Amino acid sequence: MTYQSHFKVSDNNLIIKLPSGFNNKEVLVTITDTESHEAEKISLMKQAAKDPLYLADLKEVNDDFESIEHETI
Repeated sequence: MTYQSHFKVSDNNLIIKLPSGFNNKEVLVTITDTESHEAEKISLMKQAAKDPLYLADLKEVNDDFESIEHETI
């Protein structure tokens, strides 16, 4: 079973109430600072916006769907 959620840290303490399915089990906890992680993602997206190979792939996908863009169901 996997349980994922965002939690707010208060005074360097974190209390996680787990669903009942986790009773008497061992769990792995990984802590990631989401603010710095989001900044890293934005930086990578800015790099991708200038990457010629990525832009070529994006154009190819757009071209593939251009003919059906004006179709109606």
